[in-house]
Amino acid sequence: MSLQDKLETLKLATLAKIEDASDLKAVNQIRVETLGKKGPITEVLRGMKDLSPEERPLVGAFANEIRDELTQAIEAKNQALEAAALEAALAAEAIDVTLPGKQLPQGTRHVLTQIMEEIEDIFLGMGYQVIEGNEVESDHYNFERMNLPKDHPARDMQDTFYISEETLIRTHTSPVQARVMEKHDFSKGALRMISPGKVFRRDTDDATHSHQFHQIEGLVIDKNITMADLKGTLEVVMQKMFGADRKIRLRPSYFPFTEPSVEVDVSCFKCGGAGCNVCKHTGWIEILGAGMVHPAVLEMSGIDPEVYSGFAFGLGPDRVAMLRYGVNDIRNFYQNDLRFLSQFKGEQTC
Repeated sequence: MSLQDKLETLKLATLAKIEDASDLKAVNQIRVETLGKKGPITEVLRGMKDLSPEERPLVGAFANEIRDELTQAIEAKNQALEAAALEAALAAEAIDVTLPGKQLPQGTRHVLTQIMEEIEDIFLGMGYQVIEGNEVESDHYNFERMNLPKDHPARDMQDTFYISEETLIRTHTSPVQARVMEKHDFSKGALRMISPGKVFRRDTDDATHSHQFHQIEGLVIDKNITMADLKGTLEVVMQKMFGADRKIRLRPSYFPFTEPSVEVDVSCFKCGGAGCNVCKHTGWIEILGAGMVHPAVLEMSGIDPEVYSGFAFGLGPDRVAMLRYGVNDIRNFYQNDLRFLSQFKGEQTC
């Protein structure tokens, strides 16, 4: 058999192997075995030394054609196998976009945040500013500017976390009001504000007390402000919070920074005043403290009490939430138990 016949036979056999190859590894094995330095083509070409000078160029050219044809066949097979593998992978990983998506759990704003935002919206609608302040305060603004000098016995009403002799964690949000009063320009209009935020007191944690809780304190100062303005304002707020048929009543009380001072009760929103376990069968629920701003507080802020007067009030969102939802332990709001918190869906947020 001539060298050309051997090369032709080798080509046909190799093309058949390439056609039958099922993966890239097999094709690469054929390339190495056929076209490598120790492959059959190289072995055939070694016999060219026995050919005449006229035959050698012809056989060499034929051998190169065979090599090129097999190389192209191997490359084409590689490309076909790679395309098939890619298509199979895409088919296996295909996403059916018509299927419903997975329902991922979504959180909501904390129930106390929902209550506070609801109260803020009520007062914003009445023309009040919402002003927040620092949780770390000075004794001067937390107590003295609220008519509580260092030797005042009423300081015992608020057990305080002191950082130093003159620095503390605020026991109420009243310092915010003191700072705003001294800067407000009354020539531009009345001062109407609420100051929401966390407050801290050294208190034993039990079902109705916590060392940390929330307050929203309000303040209005202008000329000719009276107790009637205070009562009318609080009645509107209570009706927006607990229902349009709610009534309020004022009972005499004492706070160092207001004179006169009152405790404010709202008619029970559960029984309508008939008496139930929520209102302890009295028909009324104690909801907040309030009063007319003490003249000394006005004077310390540079406000003439002969010209201006005002009222102040403070309510606890924690207590509002407990009353509204029948929660009997304030600690539930702070223990991050999702079984409890998930009851208060509210508006969802990411």
